[in-house]
Amino acid sequence: MNPVVISVCIMLLLALMRVNVVVALTFSAIVGGLSAGMNITDTIAAFEGGLGGGATIALSYAMLGTFAVAISKSGITDLLAQSVIKRINGQENDTASTGLKYGVLVALILITMSSQNVIPVHIAFIPILIPPLLAVFSKLNIDRRMIACVLTFGLVTPYMILPIGFGGIFLNNILLKNLNDNGLQNISASDVPMAMLLPALGMITGLLVAIFVSYRKPRTYKETEITHVDAEPSHINKKHILVAVVAIVAALSVQLYTGSMIIGALAGFMVFTFGGVIAWKETQDVFTRGVHMMAMIGFIMIAAAGFAAVMKATGGVETLVEALSTSIGDNKPLAALLMLIVGLLVTMGIGSSFSTIPIIATIYVPLATAFGFSPMAIVALVGTAAALGDAGSPASDSTLGPTSGLNADGQHEHIWQTVVPTFIHYNIPLIIFGWVAAMVL
Repeated sequence: MNPVVISVCIMLLLALMRVNVVVALTFSAIVGGLSAGMNITDTIAAFEGGLGGGATIALSYAMLGTFAVAISKSGITDLLAQSVIKRINGQENDTASTGLKYGVLVALILITMSSQNVIPVHIAFIPILIPPLLAVFSKLNIDRRMIACVLTFGLVTPYMILPIGFGGIFLNNILLKNLNDNGLQNISASDVPMAMLLPALGMITGLLVAIFVSYRKPRTYKETEITHVDAEPSHINKKHILVAVVAIVAALSVQLYTGSMIIGALAGFMVFTFGGVIAWKETQDVFTRGVHMMAMIGFIMIAAAGFAAVMKATGGVETLVEALSTSIGDNKPLAALLMLIVGLLVTMGIGSSFSTIPIIATIYVPLATAFGFSPMAIVALVGTAAALGDAGSPASDSTLGPTSGLNADGQHEHIWQTVVPTFIHYNIPLIIFGWVAAMVL
């Protein structure tokens, strides 16, 4: 058995058994290293050497959590929730309430997609926007698994087809560059989004199934301090609202200018402090609450970086593809399917489609060329294989981000209520539509 396959399967099995994801990642990384013939010392060294790769995103989450707590103290989140809830209370029939529900979903899709290109802050908005909207979701009896699918759709689909923002990085700087570097010619920047249209249609199909079929029925959640909002505001300080608006603008502007979520969140937090929303003596408490909110997400990202380092050290990806190429003969349809499945396994382990492309493009381009796939089909194969795990990996920020917001009141479990729904609704359609794209392009 291949060490990558062994590690990913063990990690997924443990996670599905509700073993802590950090424990699952660490244990499966060690098993993978040992099964590849590495000794325990080298395996642990590789794991610990990779941990630093997740430190930046972990600290980013901690700072974003702190910023989110500061925003909630300003009252602007209560104002947002109260304004929507008053509209809900004013509805006299189910049709109007349903219309408001789908209006909220459309707004979430647009906001999430905009976070990839219009204002490319990626997942930074989720810990800020989603917790105050939990009261709205509860009032409308929206299944949070649907919201998880909506958020993941908006985080993944834009970079697959829109060559701006993060899509520009994925399609042009990473996918096209690595394809060209590995010998794929006659492909221009305008061809890449076209090749990814069919796989993106798979994402849209999964989203529609999640909204209108799988999670259409109302779901009730317990009322908590976070999900309870008075319909009539009585404690909103207009000055604090103004400070909150300035802080949010400052955080987004600084993040876009510096490219750092850490510095952006810090800038916003300092605006809250100097603006009087957060007293100097309260900063320790606010930071502690923010870290508590995001600590598990951060530790998962750190462990995932160590896991990915061990997977790379084993050389299992290369041997997996070599075994694939020698065992399928001249069966082109089977070759396309197996390349997509291997991409799914690799990306689910590494947790990032952006990091996966340089690994698989080196092997997939000559392999797909040997099987007679067209240049456009190779683009679809490599791009889809990389994007596959992003929508269903326990260690991907496309699943960790939604969980960080939806679990603010402790009622949304990461594996069964984010990872499994997004895996079913996106990875399965991606394999189907990616395979069709490879066959018809």
